[in-house]
Amino acid sequence: MSAPLNIVFIASECVPFVKTGGLADVVGALPKALRDLGHTVRIILPKYSKIDAQKFGLKRYQESMCVWMGEGREEWCSVDEAYLEGDIPVYFIESWAYFDRPGIYNDAANRDFKDNPERYAFFTRAALQLCIDRQFETDIVHAHDWQTALAPAYLKNWHWDDPILGGAASVFTIHNIQYQGNFPKSRWPFTGLGWPLFTPEMFEDHDRINYLKGGIAFADMVNTVSPTYAYETKSTALGMDLNGVLNRKGDAYVGILNGVDYTEWDPATDHHLPANYTADNLTGKAVCKQKLQEAFQLEVNPDVPVIGVVSRFADQKGLDIFYDAIHQLANRWPVQFVILGSGDKVLEGKYMELPRLYPGQIGTYIGYDDPLAHLIEAGSDFFAMPSRFEPCGLNQMYSLKYGTLPIVRNTGGLADTVAQYDEFSGAGTGFKYEDNTPAAIVGVTGWAISTYYDRKQHLATMIQRAMAQDFGWPQSAKTYVALYEEALRRKRG
Repeated sequence: MSAPLNIVFIASECVPFVKTGGLADVVGALPKALRDLGHTVRIILPKYSKIDAQKFGLKRYQESMCVWMGEGREEWCSVDEAYLEGDIPVYFIESWAYFDRPGIYNDAANRDFKDNPERYAFFTRAALQLCIDRQFETDIVHAHDWQTALAPAYLKNWHWDDPILGGAASVFTIHNIQYQGNFPKSRWPFTGLGWPLFTPEMFEDHDRINYLKGGIAFADMVNTVSPTYAYETKSTALGMDLNGVLNRKGDAYVGILNGVDYTEWDPATDHHLPANYTADNLTGKAVCKQKLQEAFQLEVNPDVPVIGVVSRFADQKGLDIFYDAIHQLANRWPVQFVILGSGDKVLEGKYMELPRLYPGQIGTYIGYDDPLAHLIEAGSDFFAMPSRFEPCGLNQMYSLKYGTLPIVRNTGGLADTVAQYDEFSGAGTGFKYEDNTPAAIVGVTGWAISTYYDRKQHLATMIQRAMAQDFGWPQSAKTYVALYEEALRRKRG
């Protein structure tokens, strides 16, 4: 077993305190798996006003803390403390000037806050200052996405000789390279990192600041959330113009699959379901299918395949392409669709219209409802993820556990977690396609539907194989420990 490590997570969100996306799931789950392996983990978050301090039992930990920024600017904040699962300390940096507002990253009109570069530079510096002030023994500082991407640079330029942080290695995780933290260079002095670091090899990007780019450059080890996405970001347009800096990292850039929290996503114990089930007894899945059809006002028919979708209506997710395909599929096949999601208002309008066009065959819910998302995973026969790109993806792994075969584009984490169906042998756990077109979606979905009707033994075998897959956090956590150890080796020689 590895020697116990002292790990500090610095992140902008964490389940259950605050969440806008998959980053929060990782920051809320990975520390628990690391703790179970014998490591000490602390998490540091901003104290957004939307965090329910009473619900989560936040208590004042440090009344005042001075944080020095660039241009000799002195910022003051307080620190609260709570616990994740009773024994993982979580610290909340309280600054009403930066975090007392309704949104997390943007306002009600979905416009980014204009002071985001200052908000997250300050937060990152404050998190490191907390480690120093409270003398947290620190082996690893684990930063996440552009919001905390300055941490590796601060460690190497501000804290290289600090008794607490001087020996700490930095690990930087990219959850989605599309979001890079690009700002006008006029905001650079506030960071305090100095103009010598504002170069194309570090933080400069077409005469603008790029927080993510600098985080990659300075971190001892960098990872993203699946092996295939790591390859894609280095070698294809999915690198979003950061291919060069990623390739310069060499073997210091790797992909590690996110894990699934099976305490929340397991059909045998899922409290959201009308009936539980296991691979040995799928009776409850049939009950869930009936309840799903009723909930979406579909024809209740156990013999018609149901295809589920739970997704943000964002360009990345490919729901615009899927919309063009769904008409062809609904007209060609006896099949039903249930769609849960929100986001792009034009797409929302289009999907809201589908139940009227295909009554009893297509159901749509605009918004997000967690119990309904669980019911879709359990009651559907197939689960569609037509992503243009997908750094990791979690729903396809949920679907496998629930015996709901994924229909996915062969990209990122979808490629790493779904095994292609072989029509001759019956091997595989789902259906994958390459081309990002409606025709490709119609083709692969038709293949899945024909398998449902014509190759039932293959379908049954695939369901058993899918439910036996294990993408839990324990294995991913062990891989992260190896990453931390390599970061320390590179840091300390």
